[in-house]
Amino acid sequence: MSKQAAQEEVCCPPLAERRVPAEAAAVLAPAFKALGDPVRLQLMSMIASAESGEICVCDLTPAFDLTGPTISHHLRTLREAGLVDAERRGTWVYYRARPAILRQLAALLTVAPAA
Repeated sequence: MSKQAAQEEVCCPPLAERRVPAEAAAVLAPAFKALGDPVRLQLMSMIASAESGEICVCDLTPAFDLTGPTISHHLRTLREAGLVDAERRGTWVYYRARPAILRQLAALLTVAPAA
């Protein structure tokens, strides 16, 4: 099973309700780790909030005071963690968020409202 397929199948109740199963933790931990970097968290926010559902690397790079290779490294980390998909079109790469994994991360962190 591919990493992407494994991520889409993992499902568990919020961690405030029950212990996270080992399999789910192993699949979701790399995504949380990838988001633990401020630049990657900002990149993920830009990608996930892109109006058209995707964003060109040419629009991401100027938003940071970092070199192109450094931005590429961070984007590769997000891709390898299964948080984004990428598609090359000519000389540019377009990124889009993977909603299923984002929903799983959000569901895991959900806390019931205080009564």
